[in-house]
Amino acid sequence: MITTDRMAAVDANAAALGVPRKQLMESSGNAVAREVRAVADRGATVTLVCGRGNNGGDALVAARFLAEYDVAVRLLGRPETIRTDIARENWEALARAEIPAETVTDSRGFDLTGPDGDDPDVIVDAMLGSGVAGALREPEHTAAEAIDASDATVVAVDVPSGIDADTGEPTGGGGGGDPCAIDADRVVTFHDQKPGLAGLDAEVTVADIGIPTAAERYVGPGDLLGLDRDPDSHKGENGEVLVVGGGPYAGAPTLAALSAFRAGADLVRVACPESVAQEVQGFSPNLIVRALPGDRVGPSHRERVVSLAAGSDVVVLGPGLGNDDGTRGFVRKFLTTYAGRAVVDADALAVVPEVDTDADLICTPHRGEFVGMDGETADDSDERAGLVREFAAEIGHTLLVKGPVDVVSDGDDVRLNRTGNPGMTVGGTGDVLAGTVGSLAAVTDPFRAAAVGAYAVGRAGDAAADANGTGLVATDLPDRLPEAMRDE
Repeated sequence: MITTDRMAAVDANAAALGVPRKQLMESSGNAVAREVRAVADRGATVTLVCGRGNNGGDALVAARFLAEYDVAVRLLGRPETIRTDIARENWEALARAEIPAETVTDSRGFDLTGPDGDDPDVIVDAMLGSGVAGALREPEHTAAEAIDASDATVVAVDVPSGIDADTGEPTGGGGGGDPCAIDADRVVTFHDQKPGLAGLDAEVTVADIGIPTAAERYVGPGDLLGLDRDPDSHKGENGEVLVVGGGPYAGAPTLAALSAFRAGADLVRVACPESVAQEVQGFSPNLIVRALPGDRVGPSHRERVVSLAAGSDVVVLGPGLGNDDGTRGFVRKFLTTYAGRAVVDADALAVVPEVDTDADLICTPHRGEFVGMDGETADDSDERAGLVREFAAEIGHTLLVKGPVDVVSDGDDVRLNRTGNPGMTVGGTGDVLAGTVGSLAAVTDPFRAAAVGAYAVGRAGDAAADANGTGLVATDLPDRLPEAMRDE
């Protein structure tokens, strides 16, 4: 099954892979026409009720494939308000093909009956697709009531209008909303089953419309959809991140923190030993530095770090931390008592398999660190993906295993990322990734944060390689993250 949001991402990823949306709409419309043929003989009357989005566009295409039927098209709204170019092109194609079509701009003028005054044999509901929220408005509300009152066989495109594709409940139901929705006899949905369709009293057909497997398997620009800031948000609502690291190194926690900012976090704090605190602060006035006594993070700092973590959405644990016994002891104690969300990187990773923690972890090892965690690897990407998924299920945390092709898994799903380049083997890029994933984990789920983080950092690295060739360095990446995270 595939949710509405995930389907939108896959659709956009397919377009990025070179499968035009126009081609997908053509395939979808053909699938709708096949469904009509399955319920009605040649010569039957068919009315297609179309909205002004791509759902309606699918039905406009279907009308061209139904030449052997008595077809009529009703467009709900003015043609100039059709929302996408491809749907508009298919509306214009109807006139050239001399297929009867009329517009409904006033719900009082909506009529399903033909010239003989009879209802059509088949009605295609293509008013609203998945992703639409709220009760049906006019003229869709009046059209839905007329369709439900008809004796025609109703074929819905993708999802019956007024039904939530993820839950199967009316979009206007609950909270006093109007529960008006299409009661379809059949539904033709695309690419994969939608969760909300299983409970409907309708026959569901899943049509293959040519979306390549890679659009789901690999992270792409579609995975960035929905990550834009809410224009009404306030400081802190886009994520507060705490980076815990430094001691032996000052650059690593700084790179992670600056990357968290560039990936969208509102506030980023760095908890680091006082021996490097001034150096970290000197990199940027945007950072809030909290100095810890001494030159290494150790067990005595646990309470202070737990207190700082309580005010953050996500902790990024490990950049530049080192791996002496005291540091490992701190990581072990912190994870034992911390129950929030954390990105674990670098030397802190080795402790994860041996710790019983309630924390929600995203681990970001490279191959060597993954083996050090007792994970198994392989050269074949499919085999490696399976091994990562098995290990993620075993330890109960999300894994992002870095490599020429990154593998992300939460033990159930697996996604691969192929952005990035060999120049990114330079030191510090892993710290950029940890900070980026931490920022994303403050606003979305761990699996998506890891997948999108890998994609965006790889994209930033590719832009840096275009500018600097093999001479790129980790500091080239953070400022390129905002552009890398655009879904265009």
